[in-house]
Amino acid sequence: MKQQEISAELWAHIRPLLPAPKPANPRGGRPRIDDELALNGIVFVLRTGIPWEELPQALGWGSGMTCWRRLQQWHETGVWHGLHMVLLEHLRRNDALDYSRMCIDGSSVAKPPGGPHTGPNPTDRGKLGSKRHVLTDANGTPVMFCVTGANRHDSVVFEEMIDALPAIKGKSGRPRRWPDKLHADKAYDCKRCRQHLRQRGIRVRIARKGIESKERLGRHRWVVERTHAWLAAFGRLRVRFERSITTHVALLSLACSIICLRTLRRLC
Repeated sequence: MKQQEISAELWAHIRPLLPAPKPANPRGGRPRIDDELALNGIVFVLRTGIPWEELPQALGWGSGMTCWRRLQQWHETGVWHGLHMVLLEHLRRNDALDYSRMCIDGSSVAKPPGGPHTGPNPTDRGKLGSKRHVLTDANGTPVMFCVTGANRHDSVVFEEMIDALPAIKGKSGRPRRWPDKLHADKAYDCKRCRQHLRQRGIRVRIARKGIESKERLGRHRWVVERTHAWLAAFGRLRVRFERSITTHVALLSLACSIICLRTLRRLC
């Protein structure tokens, strides 16, 4: 019995981005699982957090390994990043992408032993973990993210995250890249971070150590903390199960796209 996990909107946005399937083997063999069915399986694993090999065959979405391979193939061809950019453009076209301010923050994620971009988490008795760094607009829409080891300081990837901000189209005129100002907590309170923002014409709203009161720190930054909670609501991202960093990043990118699509759906 085939069920539907993905929405019609998600399939409509991703379908034009998918590479053309390879022609069928003239010698025969097992028929190729349809891309829409495979996408259903990928989203089901992302949402529930079940192991790939335990994807129920009764759902009609192919095996877990087939879905995993399709996830990897589409990541290598840029499908997930392209989907995220397309949805950001739609949000900007609908005046739902607020560049008046952006927020940045990192959040540690537990990880089974092994794999790249992991490190001893100082907040979890030195257990191995990863850290997600997320940049959001004023509404909490994820615009950019990256992954490091849990032992890396938040400010280590600050310049890289800012410079990786994409130029988002969606309206007439020049694409929008830089926000008016950026909010960050005391972990980013250093001369290097402040100078990097000023060089790009971005107003600095970084909490100062020993000066800023804790009561005012979350006035605008709470949206990025909520975005981290949204990402953690996906069962496959609550703990970093994936040893492969490419698989983990692919799932993160898909999760960001789903969050963007939820916002877009509320506008329609």
